[in-house]
Amino acid sequence: MKMATKHDLKDWVSEALATEGGASDVVSVAKRIWQTHEQDLRQSGDLFFTWQYDMRWAAFTLRKEGRLKAVDDKALPWEIA
Repeated sequence: MKMATKHDLKDWVSEALATEGGASDVVSVAKRIWQTHEQDLRQSGDLFFTWQYDMRWAAFTLRKEGRLKAVDDKALPWEIA
């Protein structure tokens, strides 16, 4: 099995948002990722300790790619574009 990397988190964020109906708050996204990928995260070396930070990096990258809607207010939910 391939070890998960922070680059996998882009797909995991997208999957979590799709499962949540296209938009969700960051805590719900993190919970969904944990529910779905706990074993991957536990076996991912250092990513296990940084994945929630890296999840935010992934969302930032998805916004730059136009795959998530841009937000000015960090309290707003993450939303698929």
